[in-house]
Amino acid sequence: MDDSAFMCKVLNEIINADPQLEVAGQARDGRDAVALAESLRPDVITMDINMPHMDGLQATELIMSQNPRPIVIVSSESREGASTTLRALELGAIDFVPKPSSGIDLDMKKVGDELTRKLKMAAKVRVVRTATRSKLPAPHPPVPVSSSYASASAIAAQNGGKFPIVVIAASTGGPAAVTRVVAGLPKDFPGATFLVLHMPPAFTKQFTLQLAEIASLPVKEAESNEATQPGVIYLCPGSHHLRLSSTGKIILDAGPRIDGYRPCADVAFESVAAYARGLAVGVVLTGMSNDGAKGVKAIKAAAGYLIAQDEASSTIFGMPAEAIKTGVVNEVLSLDAISAAIEKRVAKLARLVPVEAR
Repeated sequence: MDDSAFMCKVLNEIINADPQLEVAGQARDGRDAVALAESLRPDVITMDINMPHMDGLQATELIMSQNPRPIVIVSSESREGASTTLRALELGAIDFVPKPSSGIDLDMKKVGDELTRKLKMAAKVRVVRTATRSKLPAPHPPVPVSSSYASASAIAAQNGGKFPIVVIAASTGGPAAVTRVVAGLPKDFPGATFLVLHMPPAFTKQFTLQLAEIASLPVKEAESNEATQPGVIYLCPGSHHLRLSSTGKIILDAGPRIDGYRPCADVAFESVAAYARGLAVGVVLTGMSNDGAKGVKAIKAAAGYLIAQDEASSTIFGMPAEAIKTGVVNEVLSLDAISAAIEKRVAKLARLVPVEAR
C-alpha cells in the first residue's frame, strides 16, 4: 500500500511473480488500507509510511488495534525513514524492507527476493492486538557514556579489569524485543552489553537514539578501537561485524556478510566468548534464521551462560529455536522475564568471578 502508483506497480510485479504469493487488493491511502484490512483479511500487508489522508503509522496503529494482520513496512533508508519505520515496528508491524537508497522506484526490483521472503515469513506470524500491550517504563533522560558508575568500575577493578559481558542477538521482531529488555536493565548494571541486530546502518544509528530515551544506562553505537566499559550498552553498527580484541577493545569489521548477515551474531558471540570466558552471557531473541546457533556453543564451551526467548513471546521463533536445538541454552524464558534473568546472572558473576575468567 503505497502512494506512488509506479511503486505499487513494481510491488505488484514482484509479488505476483512468485507462485506462492498473490495480490488480494491495493489501497490508495491509509484510510483505504484500514478498510481493506478489515474486508479482505489478507495473510500479510505491505505498508508504505508516506501516504495521503492517513499515513502508514496511523494505518498500522489502527489495523493492529482493530483487525490485526501481519504488516511488512516498505521504507526509506533515510534518517527520517528509519525513525518512522522503527515506530511502526513498535506499533506492531512485523518487519521492514528498505527501499533502495537511490530512491529510484525501478530499483525496488533489487530487493524483490528479500521482500517475498519476508512476506512469506510474516504471513505465518500469529499477530495480536497491540493497543493493549503493556507500556514500557517512562523515558529516562539520556545518560552520557562518561557518567561514573562506581559499582561497575569497582567490580572491574577488583577482578583484574574483567567484568561480565552480555551479548544480545535479534532479527525479525528484534527492535521491539530489544527495547523491552534494555528498558528492564537497572542503572547500576555491572556489565557491558552488546546488541547485534540485522538492521541497515541508518536504522542502527536511529535505534541507538531511541534506546537512549528509555534506558537507565548510556547507549551508544560501538566505535572501533574503543575500550569496553561496564555499565554501557553498545549497539553494533549495521555496516560492520563486531569483535573484541584480546585486551577488550572493540573491533569493527566492514568485511563481507557471513552466512548472509552483517552484522553476524555468531561472530560477536564467538569473540566475546574468547575474551570474557565464563563472564560471557549470550541472549538470543526473536528472529528469522539460525544466526547465533554457532555462537551459543562457543559461549557454552567457554563456561558462559545462555538465555533464549520462548516461542510464545517470539515474533519469529527461528533464531531462538535453533539456539535451543544445540542443547546448550541454560534458560528459555518469555520476553518479559529476560531482563531480570540477565540482571540475576550478571549480579552473580560480578560477585563470584570465576578464576579462569581473570
